[in-house]
Amino acid sequence: MGSMFRSEEVCLAQLFLQSASAYACVSELGERGLVEFRDLNPNVNAFQRRFVGEVRRCEDMEKTFTFLHQELRKAGLALGPCPESPPAPLPRDALHIQEQSEQLAQELREVSRNWESLGRRLRELQEYAHVLREGQRFTGQLASLGSPARPRALSDQEPLLNPSTAPRLDVKINFVAGVIHPWRVTSFERLLWRACRGYLIANFVEMAEPMEDPATGESITWVIFLISYWGEQIGQKIRKISDWLMGNVLPSQGESITWVIFLISYWGEQIGQKIRKISDCLSLPPPTMPHFPPCLALPCPALLRLCPSPSQPLPAPQGAVGVGGHKSGSGVESFVHRIPSSESPPTLIRTNKFTTGFQSIVDAYGVASYQEVNPAPYTIITFPFLFAVMFGDVGHGLLMFLFALWMVLAESSPRLREARNEIWQTFFEGRYLILLMGAFSVYTGFIYNECFSKATAIFPSAWSVATMVKHSNWSSDYLASHAFLTPDPHVTGVFKGPYPFGIDPVWSLANNHLNFLNSFKMKMSVILGIIHMSFGVLLGVFNHLHFRQQYQVALVFLPEALFLLALFGYLVFMIFYKWITFSAVNSLLAPSILIHFIDMFLFTENPDNHPLYPGQVTVQNVLVVLALASVPVLLLGRPVYLWCQHHRRGRPHLGLGPPGDAGERQPLLSSQEPGNSVNVTEADVERGGHGPEPEGVEKGTAELSEVLWTMVMRNGFLMHVYVGGVLLVPVFAFFAVLTVAILLVMEGLSAFLHALRLHWVEFQNKFYVGTGYKLSPFTFPPDSWE
Repeated sequence: MGSMFRSEEVCLAQLFLQSASAYACVSELGERGLVEFRDLNPNVNAFQRRFVGEVRRCEDMEKTFTFLHQELRKAGLALGPCPESPPAPLPRDALHIQEQSEQLAQELREVSRNWESLGRRLRELQEYAHVLREGQRFTGQLASLGSPARPRALSDQEPLLNPSTAPRLDVKINFVAGVIHPWRVTSFERLLWRACRGYLIANFVEMAEPMEDPATGESITWVIFLISYWGEQIGQKIRKISDWLMGNVLPSQGESITWVIFLISYWGEQIGQKIRKISDCLSLPPPTMPHFPPCLALPCPALLRLCPSPSQPLPAPQGAVGVGGHKSGSGVESFVHRIPSSESPPTLIRTNKFTTGFQSIVDAYGVASYQEVNPAPYTIITFPFLFAVMFGDVGHGLLMFLFALWMVLAESSPRLREARNEIWQTFFEGRYLILLMGAFSVYTGFIYNECFSKATAIFPSAWSVATMVKHSNWSSDYLASHAFLTPDPHVTGVFKGPYPFGIDPVWSLANNHLNFLNSFKMKMSVILGIIHMSFGVLLGVFNHLHFRQQYQVALVFLPEALFLLALFGYLVFMIFYKWITFSAVNSLLAPSILIHFIDMFLFTENPDNHPLYPGQVTVQNVLVVLALASVPVLLLGRPVYLWCQHHRRGRPHLGLGPPGDAGERQPLLSSQEPGNSVNVTEADVERGGHGPEPEGVEKGTAELSEVLWTMVMRNGFLMHVYVGGVLLVPVFAFFAVLTVAILLVMEGLSAFLHALRLHWVEFQNKFYVGTGYKLSPFTFPPDSWE
């Protein structure tokens, strides 16, 4: 079988490498992803291993490329996906790449420091310009830019803080100017008042335009403060309070506004040039991040490795090692040698983007044991179908299908792939699963004839009410006094035969439509459940034959299948027999299957319940006896057989396989490898699964949808024509929100969990052990440099 139906064969092998060709050989193995390396010296310190210097150099290069990648993102540049995975470079090429990357990173760090310095200087000049404008406006001498100042005579009407009056000895007034965060203005003003005792005059004005906060990067409208004070001690207190509240005190004299604006334009031009240089630098294609093999760390000169590799294509690792040795130019040949082992091998199941979601559902129960049947291929069909049986609705399924189709069509979008939301990642990883669930829900919705809980007349109804009215001669008074009318299928022309596909829409008008639909869906649930369980029991035969456990076919499969089919298989037979034998014409003569099934276990006969066919009681008694006879075989057959084998050979036998391969299969029970499933105990492995239990598929979505339609939309349609027309828009919006929130999300999750239970408990438990651990082959990811 293919690897999807059963895990690939894996063996334990030794890899002998010559030191000169070790790098190239391991690099070639990493490109192909064939082997999993294991550490034979786990107790050896990392600093005592070989190739420590190479590993440190790789770590330094990884830090360098991480820095370059971060700078690319800061500059608004993005690297496109790599068209193909680059090969691992040779050691001499790695040294050249390291030199280039470190030189580029050093230049970029220097440019970044200069850029930050220029940006900080530009921000200070912009703040200074705003402070000078407000300071001159406060002192009354805000001259127009570019116009020369004209001398004029002093008078008593001059402002107090006029710089021309500063040389007078009778006025000793100083002031402090700066900017502060708007959130700290209130605290700043309160502290100034308490500390300076009112020996100051404070003026606070917001900037005309917002500026960036260097600490957070947010755009903030800063507040300019101008404080005039008397005395040098007061000035020192003001500066200390400003520094404590992280205010920026700027010099108040020495530069005019014209000079500051000139500096701003100059520094802005310098920053623009630096940004262009950085963009040109970052737009260059960076050196390709190489794939470096891991440290082949052994204290001994010879490189010896234990590695599981696929046993059938064992020449593949040997070919990869040969190619690596040829690239390195080594004259000593490296080779792979298979060795016998009683250890339980790891599980290797290859998947693609379509099968990954279904394989994840199986692995959540437990990783498949080595070489046992993989339920994932069958889950691709059974899981979305059983979900649709519980969720079936054309409208709801179509919405789910379109949502999944959008994710599938846009799956290559970086925005969808790199989203950090955990719930969104779950939906995106299961997009193909949701796509099939929506498609199957549309199909079962057509069978149920339900679209947003309402029936649709795709074909003409098979029931003719007009024929019944003509035959019965119902008058208008009779119709007005009888709310419910019963069509008689015995009347010619009333019932024309079964509906072509799905449920007849006339049942949506019947007062007993819930009883009819629930009975139909309950019978379909029993049929589908028994078929699903029987298929799981049948898959167990492939495990028994593959592991050469023929005794389990006779002692486990046959009695289990006999018990299941003799009881519940017979129930399915009675359901189909009743559907075929009885129609709407003679439906009143149809017996109750439930009563027949109860009488079958009691070995009795009910005269009021007519038999389905002649000799029914005898057949049922024989089937019950066969089912009861299979119970002791199920409980005691396998343990007695193993006990006899134990005493015959004189040695214990605890494995799953026959006594001849006890050494090969025994570690499967006691394996303590990382990743083993905790869902299955040793007793579960010995038992091989629970006995057959009646499986049922629950159906509650349609009833909830109908209640939602009746309570919301139907009331909107029954209102007055004018009032209803106005209120129908918000009513429909409310109905749509409830449909998405309750039916699509909550009921969809409920149906998903029920489908998961049916597969884990009722299906997989019949043949699937799930106590293995995954093979982790050494390989290079496509974007490993990130």
